[in-house]
Amino acid sequence: MTEYITLLDYAILPFVLAIVYGIAYKYRNKHYPVNHPWRKYFIPGLTVKIFGALFISMVYVYYYGGGDTTEYYLQSKIINSAFDESFVKWMKLVFRIPDALDPEYYAYTSRLVWYGDPGSYAVCSVTAFFSLFLLGTYLPAAVLFAAISFTGVWALFRTFATLYKHLTGQIAIATLFIPSTFIWGSGVFKDTICLFALGWLTYSVFRILVKYDFRLSNLLLGGVSILLVATIKIYILLAFLPAVLLWILFIYTSKINNRGSRFFLRLTSVVLMAGGAMLIMQSLGEEALGKYSLDNLEATAATTRDWILYSSGDEGSGYSLGEFDNSFTGMLTKFPLAVNVTLFRPYLWESGKVIVLLSALEAFLFLLLTLKVLFAVGLAKVYRITVTDPTIQFCIIFALIFAFAVGVTSYNFGALSRYKIPCLPFYLLFLMLTYYKGVPRGKRLMPKLGL
Repeated sequence: MTEYITLLDYAILPFVLAIVYGIAYKYRNKHYPVNHPWRKYFIPGLTVKIFGALFISMVYVYYYGGGDTTEYYLQSKIINSAFDESFVKWMKLVFRIPDALDPEYYAYTSRLVWYGDPGSYAVCSVTAFFSLFLLGTYLPAAVLFAAISFTGVWALFRTFATLYKHLTGQIAIATLFIPSTFIWGSGVFKDTICLFALGWLTYSVFRILVKYDFRLSNLLLGGVSILLVATIKIYILLAFLPAVLLWILFIYTSKINNRGSRFFLRLTSVVLMAGGAMLIMQSLGEEALGKYSLDNLEATAATTRDWILYSSGDEGSGYSLGEFDNSFTGMLTKFPLAVNVTLFRPYLWESGKVIVLLSALEAFLFLLLTLKVLFAVGLAKVYRITVTDPTIQFCIIFALIFAFAVGVTSYNFGALSRYKIPCLPFYLLFLMLTYYKGVPRGKRLMPKLGL
């Protein structure tokens, strides 16, 4: 046993699993009766998330001997130690209210290494809250992370399954069953909370702006999701907003019958949004966006790149996009290479470790699927399908913006395998929706199976 996982973890784990599955089965039976097309994906989707959480947690503890996930856990124990002194003091620490130098809280804040980092500390706070009901155990907390995150991933599935009812199985694969997303996006990580928030954000935008469903629950889900993503990984929001704004714009303008008027309105709106986005980012600047402001973006990329290249040593996990200046324009020149490394690398011959080999196999499958779609549908038809379907546009725009952002800053395949997971479901959705829209049923890969 270790300081992270003890016998108590394994003693409590079966009870936590029983409660989670009990709630899940009750919810499924209530909302998805026997003949409902979504029913068969609900429990398997939850199961792979829980498996991913337990698997990656044990890998970090028993193989790596620790990592950021275990550090979040240790920091949560410091937060929970305040509960013995005062419930109010615990609450204030959970919500990061006291000043770091406040003498009354210094005994705690001086040991909380991420107290000055709102994004990392948010994960510690969530872990502390879960652990409080789990006798301070790590594995059961990871299971709760996975279960809560699954609600967001399921919301993402519901969004696209509602739009494309005839492709439920394909959408389930893209949103629920990509290995990277249910492994790296299920444990005690920032990425787990971000997947939860991204799924609910997509769902709430769809319900409010497409279906005109202004119920308070949708508004609250949207607001909380934006707050979580902005706090933990604001660059996800910076990639998501232009894609979702264009999604809504093209949905609304598709109702205009006159092609000339529709094109003019879309072009004008895109130009105004682009200009407005630049002005907003410049006006918000460093105070609001920190290291992701325009003034600091190049320095952030350079610092992250140099540190990861240095810290990766000779383990063979680093990659390079070649020499380029650290200006915004210089980074844009690397757009194709950055997108390629995020979606299709590491190549099989670049995998020096087992964990990297698994990522390489998945990237290779993404490359094969991309080539399959391009050859089966044709480049010209892929373009026509994309420009005429606002939802497919939304998927590919977000996927490409995000793939570029993480590809140009990560410079380590191990880190990249985690950072890239928010864009993978959207890219696979783009491929699948384009393929099934562009290839007649009789000419598909396995038409009898609906593939």
